[in-house]
Amino acid sequence: MAIEKVRAYFAAYGMADRILEFDESSATVALAAQALHCEPCRIAKTLSFLVDGNPVLIVAAGDVRIDNRKYKAYFGTKAHMLSAGEVESMVGHAVGGVCPFAVKPEVTVYLDDSLKRFGTVFPACGSANSAIELTVDELERYAGCRGWVDVCKAAE
Repeated sequence: MAIEKVRAYFAAYGMADRILEFDESSATVALAAQALHCEPCRIAKTLSFLVDGNPVLIVAAGDVRIDNRKYKAYFGTKAHMLSAGEVESMVGHAVGGVCPFAVKPEVTVYLDDSLKRFGTVFPACGSANSAIELTVDELERYAGCRGWVDVCKAAE
């Protein structure tokens, strides 16, 4: 189970006890915000794309959407989201629990600038009923990201 991989990942940093699990689903931004009693914008959603045949994850604030023009300018191709089956097989987590932690080695992770406006955010932890609260600096450190990108529309 993917949450166990994420738990083992964070255990290596002495942080497994920070993972939150809920009785209810946190599989969408709205459900996660409800489970965490926070604003939807503070949910760090992980979006899965295919770029040049390789999986790419973009972690963004819960209240933003991909800007196709910015995405194409950065990646040199149109945004092509992975199907649910592709996400699990290529990334290692099922839709609803996708996160940048304990992913397959060929996955490249980017963080979107939309996250920089928060002190802490809540990414999932590999299951449809989990999350962890991290500072943006912690997210950058533990996500193993290649870097920051600006590929989302401004929050409304």
